[in-house]
Amino acid sequence: MGVHGPLDDLPAHLRNTPYVAGRYPGAPGGEGVEGGANCQRYAYAVLAWFGIGVPPLRSAELWADTTATRRVMVQQPLDLVLFDRGAVPGLPEGYGAHVGVHLAPGRVLHLCAEAGRPAVWGYGEFAARPRYARLLGVG
Repeated sequence: MGVHGPLDDLPAHLRNTPYVAGRYPGAPGGEGVEGGANCQRYAYAVLAWFGIGVPPLRSAELWADTTATRRVMVQQPLDLVLFDRGAVPGLPEGYGAHVGVHLAPGRVLHLCAEAGRPAVWGYGEFAARPRYARLLGVG
């Protein structure tokens, strides 16, 4: 990513994508982030810009997947990062997790309703919010 800021190297459509909850991976209405995206669709579009393909898996499917993804102990740039509020009885691990893209130590690019547009937060900013308090993992 650029020296001016982490969003500088992204094309305009990835710097300005609005958050739209119903635009998740596999949702009707076409591909890409034109018209908005949820966190996962946005993260996948960022990875696609850098030539990394991810199947259109929802968060619980992504967390359970061992074919197209792999869990890692040390974050590297462009790894997917999943946050949630903790395990929910009766739901699979990762259900409803928030997905972002690790940029650099302590920096995650993501799209959420609170910010409305792509934002870069530190891991502490996620931990301070109950809905993102647990770092579920990196893959």
